[in-house]
This record gives sequence, structure tokens and C-alpha cells, in this order.
Amino acid sequence: MSSLAERKARLIVHGEAPYNAEPPLARLRASYRTAADDFYVRSHGDLPEIDADGYRLRLDGAIPTALELSLDDMRSRYAEATVTATMQCAGNRRADMRAVAPVSGDPWDGGAIGTADWTGIHLGDVLREAGIAEGADLHVAFESHDLVEGRPYGASIPLAKALAPETLLAFAVNGAPLLPEHGFPLRVVVPGFAGVRSPKWLKRITVQDHPSDNPIQAEDYKLFPPDVTAETADPARGHTINTMPLNAAICEPARGARLAAGANTIRGYAVSGDRTVVRVDVSGNGGRTWAQAALEHDARARFAWTFWTIDLDLPPGEHELAVRAWDEAGQTQPALPDDTWNYKGYLSAAWHRVRVTVA
Repeated sequence: MSSLAERKARLIVHGEAPYNAEPPLARLRASYRTAADDFYVRSHGDLPEIDADGYRLRLDGAIPTALELSLDDMRSRYAEATVTATMQCAGNRRADMRAVAPVSGDPWDGGAIGTADWTGIHLGDVLREAGIAEGADLHVAFESHDLVEGRPYGASIPLAKALAPETLLAFAVNGAPLLPEHGFPLRVVVPGFAGVRSPKWLKRITVQDHPSDNPIQAEDYKLFPPDVTAETADPARGHTINTMPLNAAICEPARGARLAAGANTIRGYAVSGDRTVVRVDVSGNGGRTWAQAALEHDARARFAWTFWTIDLDLPPGEHELAVRAWDEAGQTQPALPDDTWNYKGYLSAAWHRVRVTVA
């Protein structure tokens, strides 16, 4: 295994403490399944060091039977499962909103996203063994080993999503154990939801009749209208971010690239939280005219991104490339980041634009 320092050197680091980083977009687009070394890292606090041999996960709360499980227990008592899914930070592409007006948070480009084969056990299998009342109006709260401002990281998801077959307690990614910065030895994987709902370094699961009261859940990751500021925001009135919106990004060429006149290949990704991407339009003139890209998707991976590719004939001059995706409900993306700007810079999903020079 490469060292953490070596892995950091591969990424664009936005913060050292907490450690936050994303890969260059061209390298992200190079493989449908993102290598662990190239997977973005979003941390809210420290990177805990956990001994796998002594690791235990506790499950308690509104269930008939409390459980305490080692990693060996999980592997021996439950069926192993692998789900191909995209993980994405709610702040992905925040840099586009930052260009409109100041926002809080790291200035993510389009690389706070990645797709992998996650392997572990179904969270639903563990909950059912504990005697969960399926269909109940309950929430599944997670507590992690990492500390955020002196308090363990915590978040929750509705019981229905916890019982869904795609939701895992994962101990491996792309066939190898999780890297320390990705949650070793165990993390939650909640496909289709924002990455904040997939806690790393999992310590405890509690079933309860209300969402987690941890600040990560109760106060952060709330979507507000554009007139709300950090000083006026009331978390109780904000929309809790779970499912991620339709989005797309141009990965190649990069912003500011100099291209030769004639046919140029444009590549990128498109993603929708829980719907299928059915069309991707690409423009070489800022959205005045559009052409449809060829799509690449794993039909077995409902919660994974779609890769797209198109060749555009670009004459000499300055060009603004733009991309927009469409999903199976006929929904598409807003044209400008101004349309959905919010002071936290969440869910930036306007047309992605890249200016290039053609000579």
C-alpha cells in the first residue's frame, strides 16, 4: 500500500486538517471505476487509527435485540455483497457557485465524486437480525470514531433507505480493504445519497424515532434559499440533503486548454441520485447549439455514473464548452449557478462550462 503522503501527492489538496482532496478531472475520467488512490477524500475531523482485530460495531436503540459485531462476525454471519455505486460530496462543483458570490466550504471543482465496487454486507440483514420492525417510521443513526470539534461524527438515514438492498456496511473497495482515509475498517455506503450520509470509521448504529441530533445532521448539510445568510440561517427551516441532483461535468479538456482547430474529443461524466441519465448534450458555443454525446453506463449499476464522449468540430477562436444532462423523468440542469446559489455552496448542478482556445 502506498503511504498517505504518496496518495496526497496524487490529489488536489484543499485542506490538511481536516484532510480534503480531489483528483484532477482528466485522471478521474480515465477509468469508469475510480481507483482508491484517486478517490476524493472528505473529512470533517481527524483521521482515526483503528485496530481491525479489536474492532467492534454496536447496534442498539429501538430494536428487540442489541448486537455487537466484529469484522469476523460480519463476514461469517451475513452474505457478502458488492454494489457498484457513485459517491459524491454535496459540495461537489462548489467552485462554480463561488464564482458567483462567496460561499463557505472547500472550493471543490468537479472531482469530489468517484465510482467504485463497494463490498461488505447489507445493512438491512443486520437490522433484520436485530428484529427491526420493517415499515416503521424510524431512522437509523450512525456514530463514527472520528471527532468533529470534540464530538463524534454522526448522521442518519430513514429506515426505508437503511433496509434497501443497495445500502451496505462496507469493508472493501474495488476488491481491497478500505484505505485509512476512506474509512478503514468499516464504513456505510448509501448509494444515491450525498456522501455525508455514508459515515466512515463506523462505531455505532442506533435505531430511533427521529433523525440524528448530531450537528452534522441537525445543523449542517441543509439547503437554503439565496437570501439566507450564515447569520440568518435557521437549521430547522433548511432542507436536509439526502438524494443528490442530476449533474454533469466536462473532464477533458481542462479549463484554459489550447486546442487544435478541427475535431476535438470532449469527455466527462453525468450522474443522477436515483434516476437514470438518458441523454447528455454538449455545446461548443456556450449553449446556443447542442449535440448529443455517446453514453457509457453499466446497466447493472443503478446508482453509478454515466460516462459520455463527443467529438466537436471547433474552428479557431475562443470557445465556451458546456454540458447538460437529462434523466428518465425528462428533467435537466439549470443553465447558471446563479439559479441555485446558496451560501453553503451545496448541490452545484448548473451546466458545467469550460473555456478553451482553439488555434
